[in-house]
Amino acid sequence: SSLRGAKRISHVGALRQSTRVRGRAMSPVPRAILAASACLCGAQAFVAPAAPPAAAGGSSADAADFRIASAPGLAAEQPSQASWSPLAFGAALGLLAAVVGGRPALAADLENGETVFQGNCAACHAGGNNSIVPEKKIKKAELEKYLTGGYKVEAIQYQVTNGKNSMPAFGDKLGPDDIEDVATYVYNQADKW
Repeated sequence: SSLRGAKRISHVGALRQSTRVRGRAMSPVPRAILAASACLCGAQAFVAPAAPPAAAGGSSADAADFRIASAPGLAAEQPSQASWSPLAFGAALGLLAAVVGGRPALAADLENGETVFQGNCAACHAGGNNSIVPEKKIKKAELEKYLTGGYKVEAIQYQVTNGKNSMPAFGDKLGPDDIEDVATYVYNQADKW
């Protein structure tokens, strides 16, 4: 019954993990479409030169005749050298869209962390206490004193994943996201209990 509850909590955590991105970041498909459309817009903005480069052995007069024949009203106008490339601009814009629209580093889900804690940890650690080894509470002072690695989320994650002494390992029962969420929850609660 306890294992089923833990698995149910883990599945609830996985569901919350999969939906937590909504509203915070663009999914990969729209991000790719945006980047591709920005690149295409930049490529469409590229204007080819009016005259082909002079062929080997050809004269510059041939190129001038071609310019005059292809654009009679623009004979006096000299081709301008662009100081920027629209193609490069489009590529840069696409890269910018991909970076800005990219998935941000998400903070741990504290609500899920609390749910995971209640379903897996509260039996021994209710209120930040330790019902098995009373002096090794999960309050800030005790975590600083007893936890290998000190009062850090990574140290809590390591202990939750691998266990230590009388604390069982939860790496088999919980997914990495649930472990990160519960470790962050414990870290944030440690100075409040």
